[in-house]
Amino acid sequence: QVQLVESGGGLVQAGGSLRLSCAASGLTFSNYAMGWFRQAPGKEREFIAAISRSGGDTYYADPVKGRFTISRDNAKKTGYLQMNSLKPEDTAVYYCAAGLSAYTSYVRRIKISGYDYWGQGTQVTVSS
Repeated sequence: QVQLVESGGGLVQAGGSLRLSCAASGLTFSNYAMGWFRQAPGKEREFIAAISRSGGDTYYADPVKGRFTISRDNAKKTGYLQMNSLKPEDTAVYYCAAGLSAYTSYVRRIKISGYDYWGQGTQVTVSS
C-alpha cells in the first residue's frame, strides 16, 4: 500500500519559514518524480514545485520561485519543501504527490493528472 505522509505545516508570521516533509512508503521512491501542490479555500489545487527522480532537476511555479526550494532524499524516501519569506497568500493546504512519469514533460509535471499518488495534505497558515 502506497502512502505519502506530509508533515511540518503550521502557523507562521509573514516573512517566516517552514519546512514541509513528505515521507513515502510502499513504493520504490527513487523511481518517482515528486511534486508539491497547494489548495486555498475556494480555489483549485495549484502546482507549486516538482523535482526529478534523482533530484537533479527542479521546476517552480512563478509565485514561489526564489522563495521555495524542493528537494529529496532518496535514501530516506522523503521529499521536502523549504518555504521562506512566506506571505499571507501562501496560506493553503499543501499536498505532496509522486508520479512515475511526472517529470517526462512540462504538462505532466504541473498537472494533477501527472501524479499517481497523493498525501493527505498539511495546513500552512501565514498571518499578516
